[in-house]
Amino acid sequence: MRSIPPRRRALLAVAGLCLSAVLGAAHAAGPLKAVASFSILGDIVREVGGDDVSLTTLVGPDGDAHEYEPTPGDAKKLSAARVLFVNGLEFETWLPRLAKASGFAGQTVVASQGVTPRKFAGHGAGSEHDEHGHDHDHDHDHDHGDPKDGHHHHGDADPHAWQNLANGVIYARNVAEGLAAADPARADAYRLRAKAYIARLETLDASVRKTFAAIPAERRKVVTSHDAFGYFGDAYGVTFIPAMGVSTDAEPSAGEVAGIIEQVRRERVPAVFVENISSPRLVQQIARETGAKTGGTLYSDALSKPGQPGATYLEMFEWNVRQLAAALQP
Repeated sequence: MRSIPPRRRALLAVAGLCLSAVLGAAHAAGPLKAVASFSILGDIVREVGGDDVSLTTLVGPDGDAHEYEPTPGDAKKLSAARVLFVNGLEFETWLPRLAKASGFAGQTVVASQGVTPRKFAGHGAGSEHDEHGHDHDHDHDHDHGDPKDGHHHHGDADPHAWQNLANGVIYARNVAEGLAAADPARADAYRLRAKAYIARLETLDASVRKTFAAIPAERRKVVTSHDAFGYFGDAYGVTFIPAMGVSTDAEPSAGEVAGIIEQVRRERVPAVFVENISSPRLVQQIARETGAKTGGTLYSDALSKPGQPGATYLEMFEWNVRQLAAALQP
């Protein structure tokens, strides 16, 4: 075997040392510090980021991101992060103030970028939305919080895009590209995890479509607490009648409640459901006055606590589908 000339051996040794230094620096830097706005998005970031990401989620399990009030501790966490993941579509109306107060100087990734937004159907109280369009891909730069009536208002686009698993695929891709941009040394690892995760999302999506296709269309109607399942309904052929609008603190008038009760009776809606982030009082009243079956708890805007049925995005979706299908079967 021909020997390597001394000069070439020296160059190879230097190259090897440089590569080791680069890899060692990436390892020494530790996990990428990231913040996600709410638990469902946080779980997607965790799946794609794996051990390469040190993640903080601001609105945790069973938390209501519509009515969240940030803390000084949140500002401290955000100031230390290199990347912030937000839903967008004016979901986190409180977040621009927090980002400004924290001095956050990192990269912001809008997970819903590329989603086709749906408009609210206008059911229930609190469902009046402004008539003007918004640039939803950049809505984290605008502050729509702190309105006169104390409620957090949203634009005319429905922010709950994760309720369609096809949109969950878009979220996962955006998360992977956001992590890759913030941490190029581990870009391949993020993209590989995203590819495997997306395959699981797509498998579940096909299963959900098959489940609801087997239920007669006239029975695919339910009442829920607030207007959070529009993307689910559009994707899987289920009609959701929200007792409230998008805001979970909206109080419907007596006339609005009477209208929903009349609709449930007229259309023979089989079941009503409460959500993990909403008071069950109104939905239970509708069930009592119509005779509709009370289904289980649905997870809409937040995951469950660990050990409960909806502790991950995939588990949340599987749970919701099982509860709905069981209540709607003839």
